[in-house]
Amino acid sequence: MSLLLLVVSALHVLILILLFVATLDKSWWAFPGRESLNLWYDCKWNSSTDIWSCGNVSENGWLKAVQVLMVLSLILCCLSFILFMFQLYTMRRGGLFYATGFCQLCTSVAVFTAALIYTLHAREILGKEAQGGNFGYCFALAWVAFPLALISGVVYIHLRKRE
Repeated sequence: MSLLLLVVSALHVLILILLFVATLDKSWWAFPGRESLNLWYDCKWNSSTDIWSCGNVSENGWLKAVQVLMVLSLILCCLSFILFMFQLYTMRRGGLFYATGFCQLCTSVAVFTAALIYTLHAREILGKEAQGGNFGYCFALAWVAFPLALISGVVYIHLRKRE
């Protein structure tokens, strides 16, 4: 049983790391030989002045939805981990981790929705800047975090506390 708890906890920490990197790192949209764009800022190196020029990526409503959903997924994933630890030490023997599983399933839905919106509306979000680019590794990490969070949520729902 302790091995199962270790594996479930490690999976949860892996999902948290994936979500943090996907949300905060700067490669949702990549250009060949150029900088990449993240969800928050578009920073380009100006070699003539030797300074970074940063500005908002877009004021598009779809981008705002992706930003909100990715932050929500981080909050829900952290909350579910805290709930798991709380339930692990306070729940009676034989209890199920329903609250943790539900939060993790909500995390999965939030990540899925954010990645799907970005997939369907990337060209609209980025406008003319999307020319010649493609999806970056943070976008792929969000898609990887989705099934892992889904699996984790299902495992939590079926997990029973034993002594």
